[in-house]
Amino acid sequence: MKRFEGLDIAFAKGIKPYQSSAWRITLIFSTLVTLLIVLLVFGLYRQLVIEQENQVEQHLATEMQRYQQLALTVDRRSFAAQIRAADPKTALIAWRNSVDMVGALSFVPDNMPLLPKTRDFPILTGGPDKLHILTGGIVMTHYGPMLIATRTDNLSALIEKFINAAFWAVAFTLGITLAVGFVFSKAILRRLVQYNLLSEKIEQGEYDTRLPVSHNQDEFDMLAGQFNRVLDTLEHNLMSVRGVTDNIAHDLRTPLSHLRIGIEQLPSKPAEQVPELTAMLLEELDHCLATFDAMLSLTRIEEGQQTLDKQPVSLQLLCEDLFEMAEVVAESKQQTLSLSVANDVTISGDKYLLFQALFNLVDNAIKYAPEDAEIKIVQTGRTVQIIDNGPGISDEDKERVFERLVRLDPSRHHKGTGLGLSMVKAILSRHHATIELKDNHPGLIVDIQF
Repeated sequence: MKRFEGLDIAFAKGIKPYQSSAWRITLIFSTLVTLLIVLLVFGLYRQLVIEQENQVEQHLATEMQRYQQLALTVDRRSFAAQIRAADPKTALIAWRNSVDMVGALSFVPDNMPLLPKTRDFPILTGGPDKLHILTGGIVMTHYGPMLIATRTDNLSALIEKFINAAFWAVAFTLGITLAVGFVFSKAILRRLVQYNLLSEKIEQGEYDTRLPVSHNQDEFDMLAGQFNRVLDTLEHNLMSVRGVTDNIAHDLRTPLSHLRIGIEQLPSKPAEQVPELTAMLLEELDHCLATFDAMLSLTRIEEGQQTLDKQPVSLQLLCEDLFEMAEVVAESKQQTLSLSVANDVTISGDKYLLFQALFNLVDNAIKYAPEDAEIKIVQTGRTVQIIDNGPGISDEDKERVFERLVRLDPSRHHKGTGLGLSMVKAILSRHHATIELKDNHPGLIVDIQF
């Protein structure tokens, strides 16, 4: 009963097997098959009729030549004897001598044509089949005209049986095709109804629902697989949104709490301490605003709303500018920053955004690497690498760090928005570049391919 539960629901919703596209395809296929069979049967029928006519004409022509030749070689009495001795199964003869009709037929119908032209005519016999149909014509001989005919009703009956058999064969084929098509339509509809019921569950918020995929690997399995991948992405995005809200609450709760406490303490503070406290509060407020500004900028870049100021950009010159800007920051932490460039390549891109992305990566390396760490900027052709010997990132976090507002627990004491790497990936994606994090043992290698 459960097997047909979905189908019953489909019927209740007004979905019928004969309304499905599979049923329409079945009707089209059945119509084409029926037309092909009808054309084939009609061709066989025409061939059978033509073959029958040819056999009758050939038989009558042979008999005509035989009796014309016989009339030239024997006398009248012998000619009549030959006609009386003729086998009626071979040919039916009617010839009038001086006294009466001679042959298997007792009369000559009116308006009979001269052979090779023929005409059908009926005769009555005393046997069980009283009515016979003959086909024949008049032959002019040395002893006058004579009628030569042969039975054709047996061939007509054969053709009639052939037509009846062909009709029932076509009807049987059409019936079987429609029956199989109806069952096939119900089977397809059952899968579609199952997909529909599952999609309703997804619509109601059960995002962990997945469409079943069989081992047949047919078009429905391909559709289900693609739909499941879309659901995986949707569920991942929803989890990301939930994670973003949790991170926003975590990262902004502390500065907002500081703002609230500071504002409450302002009236009770001495006048000389108010400017210092106000500056601290403004710094906390600027951090909150910077987070939201970064989120808005990231969205504009990801959605393509921010127009890129594209121009020819030399990767070598870009890395040299990056080195000059970051060298001072690295020296302030007693770190060593080096640059290695080779095989310069010019790309088309927004120089400001590319510099922002690469500087963010170098700044992260400087920020999280310890003192006396070595940081390298390496450019070779279309590849740019930022290499450090700092703490590195675990394999399970290498993809997660590119999500919005994700900051690994060890980095919570560093001030930031948690949007830096998300911004980096968005900028590189807009420039059709890829970024990959690799282990340096110890440290991290940020590999960028333009």
